[in-house]
Amino acid sequence: MTDLGMLTVPPQRHRDLGGGVGYAFNGQHFDAPKDADVATIAATLQAPLSVIMQVTKVCDYDCSFCSETLRMPDPTLEQLDQIRQHLAGVARVFLSGGEPLMRKDFGEVVDIFTGHHIVAVPTNATHALDHARNIAGKISYANVGFEGPRATFKRVRGDYDKTMAGVRALQEAGIPLALSAVVYRSTLSVLPYTVQIADVLGATKVKLILPLRKGNALNLADHEFITTEEAETTFARLKEQRAEMQWSPALRLTAWTPENEGHMIVIEPNGTARAWPVYDAPDLWENLGNVLEEPISEIWKRYRFKENHVSKYVGRSIHAVAQGV
Repeated sequence: MTDLGMLTVPPQRHRDLGGGVGYAFNGQHFDAPKDADVATIAATLQAPLSVIMQVTKVCDYDCSFCSETLRMPDPTLEQLDQIRQHLAGVARVFLSGGEPLMRKDFGEVVDIFTGHHIVAVPTNATHALDHARNIAGKISYANVGFEGPRATFKRVRGDYDKTMAGVRALQEAGIPLALSAVVYRSTLSVLPYTVQIADVLGATKVKLILPLRKGNALNLADHEFITTEEAETTFARLKEQRAEMQWSPALRLTAWTPENEGHMIVIEPNGTARAWPVYDAPDLWENLGNVLEEPISEIWKRYRFKENHVSKYVGRSIHAVAQGV
């Protein structure tokens, strides 16, 4: 490990992370000592720990939970480079969408950010065959949306076999995998299968997310939305099953509590930065500024969810079980 005061990162992923103190990045997650004070970390940071950069709004799936149903033009490579410059100090950038791998120039997009930020890619993997070899060694990991067995996956998300073919391409290129699953009441019974699939694939974690009432999710039946208490009970049961079956992936669950409000900073293709989810705001967005026009450090100064941001990304406000435990 390379030690930068209180900040440590694996040497193979060493980046200039902007001088933050009191936390570490272990390749996929930020961590902080149990006695570290979140408010102190938040006050010390000059920029966010992590941002989500939507490099496109286009997607080849029409997921039943999708909140990002509005379309807009893709940013140019020149605009992305300007955004990259204005993200100085940010530790990690998710190159997201839409479906980011639908960009034919996605390899060039990755090249813009690699070397300046730790890069992760949320994806449905359907276009991984086109890009896996070109982005191997340049991204920290690919986070593949995956709701379990074929029938459930098809109902909730899309083409199971097409995504699985992409997963194999990512594996063959040596790109580390994580899985994320949106949880409905009707999918609770298949969560153990999702973790088992992740274990077989060698994925490092399974991230569980509750849907929010926006976009396609406005059409979901009310009974599909579980409560925070039900989510906690589900996580506890899954944790027990994981130990019993000796599955290795880490488990993480994000519920929409007051402590998680506004914790994500999402940058749309036009550069607009928004806090997400802000529960009483229109479309759950709160406008923060535009990173084509000003540095993220200036946006960070007026961002009102700093402690929620840090608390979530260092694992304080979510349920988590470490890999292999």
